[in-house]
Amino acid sequence: MEQKQILSVYLGAFVDELTKQGVSDVIISPGSRSTPLALLMAENEKINTYLHVDERSAAFFALGMAKAKKKAVAILCTSGTAAANYYPAIIEAYHSRIPLLVLTADRPHELRDVGAPQAMNQLHLFGDFVKVFIETALPEGTERMCHYIRSTAARGVSTSLTVPAGPVHINFPLREPLVPDLTVTDLWDHGILKREQHVDVTRGQKRLSEAQIVDYVSLFTTYRKGLIVCGQQSDERLAEAMVLLSEKTGYPILADPLSGARSGGHKGDHIVECYDTFLRSEAVVESLQPDIIIRFGDSPVSKAFSLYVQKHANALQLIVDEGAQWRDPSLIGAEMVYCNEALFCHDVAEALPTCTDCKWLSTWTELNALTKEQFATIHTYEDLFEGKAIPILQKTLPEGATLFVGNSMPIRDMDTFFEVDQKGITIMANRGVNGIDGTISSALGAGTDGSPLVLFLGDLSFYHDLNGLLMAKLYKLNATIVVMNNDGGGIFSYLPQYAEKKHFEVLFGTPLGLDYEHTVRMYDGHFARVETWNEFESELQRGIHEDGLHVIEMKTDREKNLHMHRTLWNNINDMLTKHITSRERS
Repeated sequence: MEQKQILSVYLGAFVDELTKQGVSDVIISPGSRSTPLALLMAENEKINTYLHVDERSAAFFALGMAKAKKKAVAILCTSGTAAANYYPAIIEAYHSRIPLLVLTADRPHELRDVGAPQAMNQLHLFGDFVKVFIETALPEGTERMCHYIRSTAARGVSTSLTVPAGPVHINFPLREPLVPDLTVTDLWDHGILKREQHVDVTRGQKRLSEAQIVDYVSLFTTYRKGLIVCGQQSDERLAEAMVLLSEKTGYPILADPLSGARSGGHKGDHIVECYDTFLRSEAVVESLQPDIIIRFGDSPVSKAFSLYVQKHANALQLIVDEGAQWRDPSLIGAEMVYCNEALFCHDVAEALPTCTDCKWLSTWTELNALTKEQFATIHTYEDLFEGKAIPILQKTLPEGATLFVGNSMPIRDMDTFFEVDQKGITIMANRGVNGIDGTISSALGAGTDGSPLVLFLGDLSFYHDLNGLLMAKLYKLNATIVVMNNDGGGIFSYLPQYAEKKHFEVLFGTPLGLDYEHTVRMYDGHFARVETWNEFESELQRGIHEDGLHVIEMKTDREKNLHMHRTLWNNINDMLTKHITSRERS
């Protein structure tokens, strides 16, 4: 075979094996060295290709897509700094356990370290932030080498999906010519075995032994004051499994907004969502001393919960994680349980007797109900209080919608004000390393699964990823973006540096004074700046039910917003302190 045919069948085998391993989406950034892979992917009818000229946004778009579809998504770029622009999204994917297949084209070995243009060291470029790095062999057209490249594809996809999921980097050194021959008769079938897949990978789930189940049954019947805590996780089975365990143990479920437990068809009677607010009360923290805490998923967003755990460090902590990683930022976890989380709940719950003394559970649910009663007062607010946007969003979103949330204050307001419902709303955020990078891109990627999409974020996060809006324009994506514009970094007003007035505004407040309407119009989007709650709800309805990109901007005042948050928290603290004092006296 001539060189073009060798290139074609070798890389064609790789692309074909990707589809056989379930990869159906690839986000391509243009470049010369990646030409053969890009053309072959575009030619393959089983692959949906998306083009994004900004590699950073492209990678975050893929991350959001993989997060929503719960399957591996590929990204492809040329050599040089193009690959380096993937770095922020790869770091987020690694810490969020999102399966990304990172495909980078490279100069062949003889053009490295000799001053060739667009050449740099791409070996292990992403360090410890990928699960594995593979550099492929130079293309050869033999059957053995086609088997090799198929195995490489299968290994890459399987590794990215195996718990804990994460990114995998495959680097392709390629010589010219770079244009493949798409007329080769066995372009996809070259080197394939009689079986449909060259490599088939079976992934099992970790489960407790019968003896271990007996031990945990004994533990949970001994400790009556327990908590089930769930942070960010993606297993749709876990919410129902936690409810079953809660019913048997009498332990309340403290559900983070990213846990998947605050919205769905499971029972919500045992779910406590207002803990971030009532655990700010010293009286409440002193009165609720747990014996045991069982935690699933990432650490919760709530700082109040983190401080509560540190206050009661003598409580036994179990951290259940099939991914077998050390998720204990409090540094006081006593037991790591490397087991599938949903199976842990089911297996232990089935062996447990049903709890008959539910006083501990009732105390938590009572405090939760009292806090929600106080939250109802925000519906009377006429001022544009950022927290009030959450219940309006929750009421307006249709069943099965996706609500993507920006970091800093938006995710914290979501934690505070999003209440348990039955609508099956999926809440997502990039909480792997909590950055504001790529939020628009991630949300738009998540919206490609077909569900109604609303992105709720601050003005700095919006500004940080304006390039991400390109995908809405190019691919006619339907999305509603709500920008809470307080002209800067609102979260810093809640932090200790707020007291440093001399330099606060320049270094932390960071007002940008930008008019985003012009940018939104550039991307063919509809822009609305709302000044009342009626306008907000009307525009939200419009965005959700009309096609295209809709950006709703609500301008708020940082100082007023800070005052309203603190007033609400102080009022609830006073109410709960009186309630606990009264209960103790009786």
